[in-house]
Amino acid sequence: MARVFISFAIEDRSLRDLLVGQKRNANTPIEFTDYSVKEPWSSSWKTNCRQRINNCRGMIGIITTNTPRADGQLWELKCAIDQNMPLLLIHGYRDPAMQLSRLPSVISGERINLWAQDNVVNFLDRLG
Repeated sequence: MARVFISFAIEDRSLRDLLVGQKRNANTPIEFTDYSVKEPWSSSWKTNCRQRINNCRGMIGIITTNTPRADGQLWELKCAIDQNMPLLLIHGYRDPAMQLSRLPSVISGERINLWAQDNVVNFLDRLG
């Protein structure tokens, strides 16, 4: 089972909880170990966070309208991109009105996928 870092804006914690909950559902083939940061760290959080990211096989980024103001999430995404880590970016919401029309520069040009079981499973399968 692959270790996966889930990057999310703290305001979107409930979405992260839903993603982790999907793997607990016996009817889904989603399996991963969640290595996301669930609480803000002290002043050394970037060091701790980078170590946690480095211990993962890939990252899933939950992208919402909160993302552009989420400095921590943007930093996490940049770490993954800088390290050429496998990265799956998913829309936190299906409703186009709740999706970003303009992406933050750190993920500009990256594809944002629908949050669908097949997309998550295919990503996890590629991680091995």
